[in-house]
Amino acid sequence: MSGSFRHFTLAFLLLFIILGLILPGENIQAQGTDPAVLIIGSVKDQQEQPVVDARVVLAIDGENNPLTEATTQADGRYALVLPKAFPDTLSVHIERSHFQEYSLRLSLNEIRELGAGETIVMQDVTLQRLINPAFWVATLVFVLVLGLIATGIIHNTLAALVGVTVLFGVSYLGSPLSDGLFIFDFTSSMRYIDWNVIFLIMGMMIVIAVVENTGIFQWLAFFAYRVSGGRTWLLLPILMLITGIASAFLDNVTTMLLMTPITVQISLALGINPLALLIPEVMASNVIGVSTLVGTPTNILIGSYGNISFNDFLVNLTPGILMAFVGLLVYSFLVYRRELAVAHDASPLLIEKLAERGQITEPEQLRKAAVVFAGMLILFVIGEQFHMLPAVTALMGATVLLIWIRPDIEEMIEAVDWTTLVFFMSLFIVVGGIQEVGLISMIADAIARMVGDSLLLTMLAVTWLSALLSMVIANIPFTAAMLPVIAFLTATVPGADSKVLFFCLSVGAAMGGNGSLIGASANMVTAGISEAAGYPITYSYFIKKGFPALLITVALAMVWLLIRFL
Repeated sequence: MSGSFRHFTLAFLLLFIILGLILPGENIQAQGTDPAVLIIGSVKDQQEQPVVDARVVLAIDGENNPLTEATTQADGRYALVLPKAFPDTLSVHIERSHFQEYSLRLSLNEIRELGAGETIVMQDVTLQRLINPAFWVATLVFVLVLGLIATGIIHNTLAALVGVTVLFGVSYLGSPLSDGLFIFDFTSSMRYIDWNVIFLIMGMMIVIAVVENTGIFQWLAFFAYRVSGGRTWLLLPILMLITGIASAFLDNVTTMLLMTPITVQISLALGINPLALLIPEVMASNVIGVSTLVGTPTNILIGSYGNISFNDFLVNLTPGILMAFVGLLVYSFLVYRRELAVAHDASPLLIEKLAERGQITEPEQLRKAAVVFAGMLILFVIGEQFHMLPAVTALMGATVLLIWIRPDIEEMIEAVDWTTLVFFMSLFIVVGGIQEVGLISMIADAIARMVGDSLLLTMLAVTWLSALLSMVIANIPFTAAMLPVIAFLTATVPGADSKVLFFCLSVGAAMGGNGSLIGASANMVTAGISEAAGYPITYSYFIKKGFPALLITVALAMVWLLIRFL
C-alpha cells in the first residue's frame, strides 16, 4: 500500500512538474502570438539620405518621460513597440546630433488605430541641419588637414592624425562643457572608414612587394631601349606605354619608384635631359591608371563607394583613356622635341651597365607571380557575379603568393606601407567629420542648385572642378570628400543613375594630378628621385609642362564620356 502510494505520489509530482513546464510555455507562447502594436516610419535628411542613429521617442504629449523608444537603422527606418496600455495623447520626438529636433503629435484617429491593435506607418520625416560650434570645428579641422598636406609642413599621415586627434579631443573633452561641441564618438567614426579600400590596398601592396623583387620593371625599361635602338621617337612612346600599363594594374607610386632610376640612366646614356622622359612617363602613369579599379588610389575609393566593378572601369573609361593617351603622346613630342633631338648613340660601357641593371633576378618567382596575378585579374573581372569584393581578391592573391613562393614573411609584412594605410583610415575619419556635421550636404546642395537638372552641365562641372581642384588639393582627400556629393547628384540629376558622375570624378581627380607637382603622389616621388640624380623638378616647371597636358587629356576623356553617356 505504501509502495503504491509512493508510486502515485511520484507520478503526481512528475505530472505536476510537466504541467508546470508546459502551462507557462503555453502562456508565453500565447502572449508571444499577440501581435505587437507598432509605429513605423523613416527619417531622412534634406538630400533624401537616411539618417542613422537618430533617437525616436514616444511620450505622453507634454511630458518628457518616454513610453518607448527606438533608434533609426542604416536605412533610416525605425519601429516603436507600444506598451499594452497607453493614453490618448501621444507624440513622437526625434533627435539626432547636428540636426534640429522634430516633434509630431499623433492624431485621434491614429491613436484609435493603435488602440485597435493596428500598426500605423508615419509619414517620412525630414530633419533640418543644425549649424553649431561642432560644424565650424569639423570644417576648420578639414581645412587645416588639407593645408598641412598641401604645404608639406608635416607628413601627410601625421597631418591626418592631427585632424583625427582634434576631432576626438573636441568631441570627448568639449561636449561636457557644451553639447554643441560634440562631433562624433569613436564607434560612430568607424562607420566612415571604408575597410574594403584598406584591405584592397594592403593585399595589393603584398603582391607588388613580391613582383618588384623579381626585377621585371628594370627589365622592361631596358627592353624598351633595345627595341627602340636608342631612337627617341620610338623610345618615348614605349616607355610611356610600359609605365601606363604597369600603373593600370599596380600602384603608380611604386611604378614610378621602379621606373625612374633606370629611365634616368637611359637618358644619360643617350645624352638627353632625363626630364624629357620622366615627365611624360609620370603623366602617362596618371592618365592610363584611370582605366582600372586598382590603377589609382582615387579609383579604389570611387569603386568601393560607388559599387563600381573592375569591369565597369575598363568598359566605360578605356576608350577615353586611349584618346587622352594619344593626345598626351603628341603633346609630349611637341614640348620635348628639342631635348629629344640631341640624343646620340650610347657607349658600350653604358649599355653594359644598363643591361646589368635590367635583368630578371628571380625568374621562378616571376613565373609564379604571373600565374597568381592572372588569376587575380580574372577574379577582378568576374568577381562581381559572385558578389566578391575586390579586397577579397587582393587578399586571396597575396595569401596564395606568400604560401607558394614562401618569402620571408616578416619582410613581406614590412613591405606593406602601413603609413599609407594609417593615412587612409585617418583621412576617412576627418572627411567623416565634415560629413557628420553637414558640410558635405551643403556642398551637394550648392552644386545641385548650380547645375539644375542638366546632366551635361553636371558632368562638365564635376569633371573640370575635380581636375582643377586636384592641382592644389591632394587628389586622395579631395576624392574622399567629394564621394558623398557625387552620390547625392547621382540620385537627384535625371540620367545620372548610370554612375557617369563617378567616372567623371575618376577622370578629373586622376588626370588633374598632372596639373601641378603636388597634384599626385607619383609626381612628388618622381621629383625626389630626379633631384637626387641632379635634375630637380620645380613646382613652376611642372605646372608649365603639366597644365597644358591636363587640359588636353581631360578634354579628350570628357569627349568620350559625353559620347558614351549622353
